[in-house]
Amino acid sequence: MSLAGDDLKTGRTDPDRRLFSADGVRTGMSMFAARLRGGDLGAVPAVLGIAVIWLVFQILNPVFLSSENLGNLTMQCAAIGTIALGVVLVLLVGEIDLSVGSVSGLAAALLAVTFVQLQWPLVFALVAALAAGCLVGLLYGYLFTRFGLPSFVITLAGLLGFLGLQLWVLGETGSIGIPFDTWLVQFAQQLYLPAWASYAVAVLAVAAYAWSLLRRARRRAAASLVSQSYTQIALRSAALLVFLVVAAWYLNLHRGVGVMFVFFLMLVVVANFALTRTRWGRSVYAVGGSVEAARRAGIRVERIYLSVFALCSTLAAVGGILAAARLASANQSSGTGDVNLNAIAAAVIGGTSLFGGRGSAYAALIGVIVIQSISSGLTLMNLDSSVQFMVTGVVLVLAVIVDSISRRARAANGRA
Repeated sequence: MSLAGDDLKTGRTDPDRRLFSADGVRTGMSMFAARLRGGDLGAVPAVLGIAVIWLVFQILNPVFLSSENLGNLTMQCAAIGTIALGVVLVLLVGEIDLSVGSVSGLAAALLAVTFVQLQWPLVFALVAALAAGCLVGLLYGYLFTRFGLPSFVITLAGLLGFLGLQLWVLGETGSIGIPFDTWLVQFAQQLYLPAWASYAVAVLAVAAYAWSLLRRARRRAAASLVSQSYTQIALRSAALLVFLVVAAWYLNLHRGVGVMFVFFLMLVVVANFALTRTRWGRSVYAVGGSVEAARRAGIRVERIYLSVFALCSTLAAVGGILAAARLASANQSSGTGDVNLNAIAAAVIGGTSLFGGRGSAYAALIGVIVIQSISSGLTLMNLDSSVQFMVTGVVLVLAVIVDSISRRARAANGRA
């Protein structure tokens, strides 16, 4: 029977036939291999790095991959990962924010002072801390777009200035405890999903993922563009479902899946949706790829810079709040030490290009897992923190080398 007759019986259109193509899996694998050969490595090096790191530490200490240690590792990822998510946004437009640690510490100090000392309602204290973070980002964006100051200089000044402001806000006490019985501290320390809820979240997440892929595939097929087949979508969704269910089951062997970590994952998913499914997200990648080309295409470049800096500082404030809630205190060391460097390193290690225009929200998730895995593994081995800094530095250099090599490969491929 002719294809037209098949269409009358099945109701499938030409785009539907492409989606049902038996060659979908082979085509998808070929496209993936072509991207790798063209230098578009994405998060592949970081994922491979996680596998190697976990294997090495598990051999050195069998406790590393226990459900208890992995559960603690996920909770440790939330605060730094949230800050790293903001750094990813700034890196995508080819800029940098060196003050995310100071901004997170300032937000923690404001939360503690307004809630504990001034006796504000917790909700108002949270809004004040987040508003301060947003205002910092708007200030950076204004200075950058209005006077053309390099983001490196602006945020370096912010690192020093807001660290001083944090110390001034805390005052002579230097440390302010947050009551353990507040819902914020319980959220960060003691709140875990019931087993059934963790499995339900996994199923709902995969359903939303499959629906998103299906919609995108149908739109591309209708436009006669290369798209994923139903087979590819089904296989990817099934693989993700198996991974999430097994991960939830394994974490449930101890305390379960922390709600704070789920909150961080939700932020990553929302950021990824905004970057890949909205006009704003496409503009961010366009500005990171070429500012002049984006401006000629009618994109309001100044607004993109302003929004990205504001979101970065706001997410830094959220990360500072989460860190203070997990420690149940804010003090002079909040946001200092390795917080700033780990957040930036996580964004780069996760696959975000330092040159702009390349990366995804999931880079923050993957990168912070690498950072915290190194920290957890070395702690279990009772090694000094100096070793952690050196190992993290080596991993960061390797990530930048991979980014540079892939960039050259993409440029050579483009010239060819």
